[in-house]
Amino acid sequence: MALTKEQIAQRIALELKDGYYVNLGIGIPTLVANYISKDINVVLQSENGLLGMGPFPLAGEEDPDLINAGKQTITALPGSSFFDSALSFGMIRAGKVDLTVLGAMEVSQNGDIANWKVPGKMVKGMGGAMDLVASAKNIIVAMQHTDKQGNSKLLPTCTLPITGLKCVRKVVTELAVFEIIEGTFHLTEYAPGVQIDEIRAKTAGKMIIVDHVAEIKLQPKAGLI
Repeated sequence: MALTKEQIAQRIALELKDGYYVNLGIGIPTLVANYISKDINVVLQSENGLLGMGPFPLAGEEDPDLINAGKQTITALPGSSFFDSALSFGMIRAGKVDLTVLGAMEVSQNGDIANWKVPGKMVKGMGGAMDLVASAKNIIVAMQHTDKQGNSKLLPTCTLPITGLKCVRKVVTELAVFEIIEGTFHLTEYAPGVQIDEIRAKTAGKMIIVDHVAEIKLQPKAGLI
């Protein structure tokens, strides 16, 4: 069975380490906070000016002035800091963010990412994505393996406008986990019940199966949210 969006987030949560400062992008990445282990201390950063982001509020307790970069209402943990976006992007550009988890429309076998614009569709801008992919110490992409037409989103070369070049280290989809090494998708884990042949057929970019490819293990739900 392919992973759900929540299970993709569960797998990525295993990449978080004690003491990390983490930025979670819009979409599947925001779910990662649900599965952060209680045994580690992780600080979530939002590029609109918050360090120490907390869980989503309960119904009826929302504060419309307290939002993340995706304009979702959130809470702030004790000890959180608020600041302007200039200081926030100063943190990002200075390499203070240990890990960024982003969604993507396409990822190439070289680690290029396209995630901000589809030609012909109106967007207000690329947001903080370009700064994040240029500056974060580690970048993981959480996305669906194929588009709505069944076309692979793991490609030899991105066809959509590029967000960043040679920056993605790992990709987690509903089918598999890949590490990007020397211009190749290295298949390291597969979703329970998913066949390697299916993964190969749905991966347009160059793919290598590692010697000890394993079944994906998931982090139990026990996090900030």
